[in-house]
Amino acid sequence: MVNITLQMERCKGCGICIANCPKDALAFSNHSNHSGYEYVQVNEETCVKCGTCYIVCPDGVFVFTETITE
Repeated sequence: MVNITLQMERCKGCGICIANCPKDALAFSNHSNHSGYEYVQVNEETCVKCGTCYIVCPDGVFVFTETITE
C-alpha cells in the first residue's frame, strides 16, 4: 500500500500539482502554512497515487512511502 504525506510547510501554493493531476484529486485547502502560502490537500477517495504530483512539484511537498504487509 502506498501512502502520501504532504510537507505543507514546503508548499508555496503554485498550483502546478493541481493543474497536472490526472484525476483532479488535488485542491487548495483554504488554509495557510507559516509562510502564508495556501497549501494543497489530497482527496484520498479520488487519488490513484500515480506520482504525478511528486514529479511536477518544484518544492518537494509530496512524499510517497510504501507500507509492506506480510
